[in-house]
Amino acid sequence: MDLLHIIRAEYLHDYTLKLSFSNGDVRVFDFSLVYDEGVLTKLQDIEYFKNYTLDGWTVDWNNEIGLAPEYLYAHSKPAA
Repeated sequence: MDLLHIIRAEYLHDYTLKLSFSNGDVRVFDFSLVYDEGVLTKLQDIEYFKNYTLDGWTVDWNNEIGLAPEYLYAHSKPAA
């Protein structure tokens, strides 16, 4: 079984990204649901939030914040 990873991320609005997963699914994740604890509070700065990259596995912010693709998949909604 192949490990799940994110192959594309697109900023939509506010703290929401549209994520394309390696299994072919496209889902929407609202990061405002998780940005109130620990290092994730840095995501509250919208300019910081918009400055994400893909690290070959997941969405990454400055090599310090990255959530497991499985978590993002499980807590996201299918894209319309």
